[in-house]
Amino acid sequence: MTENKTNLPVDPARNDRVTPDRVDGRMKVTGGAKYFADFELPNMAYCVIVGSEIGRGSITSLDTKKARNAPGVLGVFTHENMPSIPGWDAPVGDKADGPPPKPDTLEKYRILNSPKILFDGQPIAIVVADSYERATYAASLVKATYTKQAARTDLDKHLAEGIAPDRSEDYMRGKADGYRTAPVTLEANYTIPVEVHNPMELHGILAHWTDANTLMIYAKTQGVNATQQAIAQAFKLDPNNIRVHTEFMGGGFGMGLRTWPQETAVVAIAKKVDRPVKLVVTRSQMFQLVGHRPCTVQTIQMGADTNGKLVGIAHAATAETASYEDFTEATVNMTKFLYDCPNVSTRYRIVRLDRGVPIWMRGPGEATGAFALESAMDEMAHKLGIDPIEFRLRNYTETDPEHNRPYSSKYLREAYQRGAEAIGWGNRQNQPGSQQEDGWLTGYGMSTGTFNAFRWEASARVLLNADGSLRVQSAVTDIGPGTGTALTVIAHNVLGVPLDRIKVEYGDTSLPKAPTQGGSAIVSAVGSAVFDVCTLIKNELVKLAIKNGGPFAGRNADELTLSDGILSIEKEPGKKVAVTDLMKSNNLTVIDKKGDSKGGPDLQKYSMYSFSVHFVKVRVNPLTGVVRVANAVSVADSGRIVSPKTAASQMIGGVTGGIGMALTEEAVIDHRFGRFVNNNLGDYHVAVHADVPAIETIMIDKPDPHINPMGAKGMGEIALIGFAPAVANAVFNATGKRVRDLPITPDKLLRMS
Repeated sequence: MTENKTNLPVDPARNDRVTPDRVDGRMKVTGGAKYFADFELPNMAYCVIVGSEIGRGSITSLDTKKARNAPGVLGVFTHENMPSIPGWDAPVGDKADGPPPKPDTLEKYRILNSPKILFDGQPIAIVVADSYERATYAASLVKATYTKQAARTDLDKHLAEGIAPDRSEDYMRGKADGYRTAPVTLEANYTIPVEVHNPMELHGILAHWTDANTLMIYAKTQGVNATQQAIAQAFKLDPNNIRVHTEFMGGGFGMGLRTWPQETAVVAIAKKVDRPVKLVVTRSQMFQLVGHRPCTVQTIQMGADTNGKLVGIAHAATAETASYEDFTEATVNMTKFLYDCPNVSTRYRIVRLDRGVPIWMRGPGEATGAFALESAMDEMAHKLGIDPIEFRLRNYTETDPEHNRPYSSKYLREAYQRGAEAIGWGNRQNQPGSQQEDGWLTGYGMSTGTFNAFRWEASARVLLNADGSLRVQSAVTDIGPGTGTALTVIAHNVLGVPLDRIKVEYGDTSLPKAPTQGGSAIVSAVGSAVFDVCTLIKNELVKLAIKNGGPFAGRNADELTLSDGILSIEKEPGKKVAVTDLMKSNNLTVIDKKGDSKGGPDLQKYSMYSFSVHFVKVRVNPLTGVVRVANAVSVADSGRIVSPKTAASQMIGGVTGGIGMALTEEAVIDHRFGRFVNNNLGDYHVAVHADVPAIETIMIDKPDPHINPMGAKGMGEIALIGFAPAVANAVFNATGKRVRDLPITPDKLLRMS
């Protein structure tokens, strides 16, 4: 296997390009990084969840006597003795982490609140003991009997029951059935199965009441401030009395975007037993208790003229949600604006099933929607006899047709061109099944991805010490993309402090407030705050230098530059002063600045998106149907690249996840019982090293002039959005067989004539 490589454009005018290693890399590979489960507190107890063994019904008896009498057990909590949670005493729906559901249309669910069972694995007891092993043993002694009801878990059987969610409106531009007037039409259904996050780090929480109204939490959360607010509302506490710490996280992917009921329950139990309590859910419970990508069925109806110009697109999606909570995502959104098409309609529906509630999973609904839209674009290109890239270019738009406003920046044409060159697109034959290498069928596929680019409000604190070192502080959680490294680079670029003299502190609510890590928005939001506060410090240094006289007397501020800890006049390099000397001469031990940062009203003038283009070459064994991704090239148009190495890692991670999405991942449910049957890493097949080829990542690296001072846009989501259809399109090019139901497994290819 050749080495993964990243291509950045060469710009000799740029003198601030730094490509540091991850600032937390050494800690992670040497064991110095502490994840939530690594924390140990004096007198700590451990809890284990006992889950329901049925998919729907109610508990008729619950025997906890043996568990309560087992060695080391401190308590067995069920719906009969669960401690009160003050904020949950209100009617169901008054939740801290989402809008209230309609009580007349949704089931009632509170953890350990009722004998009613709404999904398989629903917690029916939580056992607390003085060791994890004792808690696990005692949990095995809890016995329940049930009155069973048939569990409704099969989306296909209940598609007709889809309802329009409150937060999703049907969209129409032009005529709803405009595609029907086109000379060339396409109608196809596409299915995404349930997919589960499955990072190596399991989910959980450690809760410690330091007194009756003060709480310390170590959690696997993508937003410490969000968790702080959710727990404060649940227990009617002052948020300032709750401290949440998550410095390191072993993959969030979306599961950490909310505070789950079992986390809140552990906080209540910790208060009841009056000692710190830790919960680490099991691998099988990761399938049941922390969300998943929802099973979704989509229909694309598309029409184009014989010149390859789109006439109309209709995109309908129906996805699962829980019986007790409505979950929605942006599955159909990219269809509204990605291509220049006069007639576009979208419709999104949800079906309430007897399963745990889904959650956003990396690429959220856009990854699901892209599979349908970009597969259909490839199918239409084939019908028209047009190269798939050329077909997209004939329907390219420089302005957002949904909102009728310009994009803040868009370099997708260049992304198509550079990716095509890198994959060797010129070797692709338009006739499917016409190429072979060493007895394997080969084919090329591509697809486009896009995701909103945001700039949320954030705060930061920066401290410049007289010895030249710098501290950057933010509550933001780094869930793995290298946020700490990116903030280090931003501070370095503004203040010129050497990278090894910068320390970023993050992941704790005691630090300046930050948004939740999700939606590919953190570098834009928190990075802007760091940029702004570092600029305040830079301006103060310049003022001090001018005030002190000497070589800077009478100079204007814009004549001075700051680099490598030296203030100087660019055209007169001999006139300079070290920042450390400047601070000492003014009796300053530290310059301490804090500030808030957010975008202005001008942001509303533009549509802001990041874009990606994925290119794939596959090899398909004609006898066994095995598919191998032989080569992958991913191109990111996501504004200015702040940290090239971690950006490349994001794209490589997205490709790896996309290979799993395309070829291997599917949570299988036995609908007779409403239960997962492959709820482990042995049977749920994530992509492994043998599945992943060398990956080339290409960064367009052109700053967005409007979104933030760095010109940077998000990358994490677009790394995956669109990759699965690129694989499906390549498989079709190799075999002439179109698989519309993910994952693309050998049996599906062999069943096709």
